[in-house]
Amino acid sequence: MARYGMAFDYKLCINCHACEVACKEENGIDLGAKNHRLWIKEEFSVEGDFWNLKRKKAEFIQMQCQECEDAPCLKACPNGAIYKDVNGIVRLYKEKCDLTRACLKACPYDARYVDQRHKVTDKCIFCADTRLARGETTTACQITCPAKLRYFGDLDDPKSEISQVLKQREHFILKPEAKTKPKLFYLK
Repeated sequence: MARYGMAFDYKLCINCHACEVACKEENGIDLGAKNHRLWIKEEFSVEGDFWNLKRKKAEFIQMQCQECEDAPCLKACPNGAIYKDVNGIVRLYKEKCDLTRACLKACPYDARYVDQRHKVTDKCIFCADTRLARGETTTACQITCPAKLRYFGDLDDPKSEISQVLKQREHFILKPEAKTKPKLFYLK
């Protein structure tokens, strides 16, 4: 099977939130929900003194589950509710989740949240139960992005778009000190 990953050319982000809307629509999540499945984090700095502060140019960072190879949430779950599917995507057996929230505490990326509708923890799963299950090869967030800053595909296929981009461009991962081996990459 595949080993899916995603790369972001994050400096192209225009903060339109189309990815968030597409994700919520794809997964039946309330449009007003904050930090569900994926979200855009705004980072900026200021300069000047107290009376004359100026905001420098903002950067927008795409945040979601990092799809860790060594997933702390999976290890922390006391009920065996979290597993990896055949494509290496960290998933949830909803019927086994009893909301102990151990997975939320274990995630160094704050990517898990409580889905109040189903009374389980949830996170991004690369559209595994919708688009990928239908045989599509893109995620809702990727196909909707007007800046085309997301690359998605099989990390084990050297001919895939994501493999080619990662071979050609410098990139980094978030929180390397966590040693989770994330499959989300940020392009420099």
